Amino acid sequence: MSRNEFRNLIGGEWLAARSGKTFANVNPADHSDVVGEFPASGAEDVALAVAAAKKAFATWRLVPAPKRAEILFRAGGLLQQRKEQYARDMTREMGKVLAETRGDVQEAIDEAYFVAGEGRRLYGKTTPSELQNKFAMSVRMPVGVVGLITPWNFPMAIPSWKLFPALVSGNTCVIKPATDTPLSTW
Repeated sequence: MSRNEFRNLIGGEWLAARSGKTFANVNPADHSDVVGEFPASGAEDVALAVAAAKKAFATWRLVPAPKRAEILFRAGGLLQQRKEQYARDMTREMGKVLAETRGDVQEAIDEAYFVAGEGRRLYGKTTPSELQNKFAMSVRMPVGVVGLITPWNFPMAIPSWKLFPALVSGNTCVIKPATDTPLSTW
């Protein structure tokens, strides 16, 4: 896989679309500048991704929330280290000015750190029971595989708003970025 050829991350492996089809992501300001070739994924790829996410859910849901949060905290650090690179890539990919793409990346950084803090606050609730000697409570539990479809206009911030809370809560995710901005989500 070259720097300009991207694949789907499914079950820990980088996979081409099952159909073999790709699409070119082109810089809107310079149509001769191909940002990258991305997999034109279809139903087979989605089914494979969902199956892998279901398999991963069996173990990911058992990781304690504070440990999941530590991973997201590290992700926030990586985003911070690479902020300028990601902002420049996003400007190239979608045409927004750098000040705005830096803000988009900062949103993802902030979300990572915020959600990492929530890993220690996934509280349930207690409520009085109408029965004697009974205790009623709720506990937050992961629901399973979460499907995320995101728009092009904030291609890093919006995915982070969906992805990070789902992960810290113990869910696994399949994400489909906007066709106009796959690099910024990838």
